[in-house]
Amino acid sequence: MIYAPPDAVRVLVVDDEEPARQRLIDLLRQDSHVTAVLEASDGLAAVDLIEREHPDLVFLDVQMPELDGLGVIDAVGPAKMPLTVFVTAYDQHAIRAFESNALDYLLKPFSDERMEATLARARARLTEHQAGEFGQSVLHRLSTTMRNGHYLDRLVLKTPGATHFVQVLEIDWIEAAGVYVNLHVGGKALLYRAALNQLAQGLDPHRFIRVHRSAVVNIDSILRLEPVSHGEFAVILKNGGHTRVSRTYRAALEKRLGQAL
Repeated sequence: MIYAPPDAVRVLVVDDEEPARQRLIDLLRQDSHVTAVLEASDGLAAVDLIEREHPDLVFLDVQMPELDGLGVIDAVGPAKMPLTVFVTAYDQHAIRAFESNALDYLLKPFSDERMEATLARARARLTEHQAGEFGQSVLHRLSTTMRNGHYLDRLVLKTPGATHFVQVLEIDWIEAAGVYVNLHVGGKALLYRAALNQLAQGLDPHRFIRVHRSAVVNIDSILRLEPVSHGEFAVILKNGGHTRVSRTYRAALEKRLGQAL
């Protein structure tokens, strides 16, 4: 699989006013990343196009007859909506836009510079989303190999404009960070989109061990353990990092080391 950044963005413009719709279309066609521009003059047509064409990005007018912008989101379903920018002539709709998890909103009349900033945000978000999907697909494919007795030897990190490869053995420890993890490598923290539980399953258990519900450490990177309290230990790592061995995971570490702490 080859990862391709979002250089080809398909956009849907939804507005019941033809001049407003055409202004957006004209600006979008000046952007080299935009390869297709669809348009809808009402909410019902927008729902149909979103479900049939699956655009990457939607510029959605808030106020429209019959079915307004928020109605479009309800009809499609928030989880199935493409990345959305609300377009409105009224400032109070901005609050409703962000309550609907919109990427941004454009307040009419907006400048060319404001539109460019919105498109830049959209491209960055699409890059992040696609990179996350790419990382998950790589992890899934490698997990198949792991079931045959092999473990991850490198991780692929995507950032806008670059692909980075991290050697797993160079990772000192891994820290949970929501739907991401922080890979601590040589004193630096690198954000990687993967759940800690899933990633831990792909690591060689002879080298990496869970020491806390939110931390996995490379045994070779441990400098020393310092008792803290109630059977817990502070883990001091060679590159200056530190985490903690909780009581829950202490027995597993003792078993791996072959001796009591």
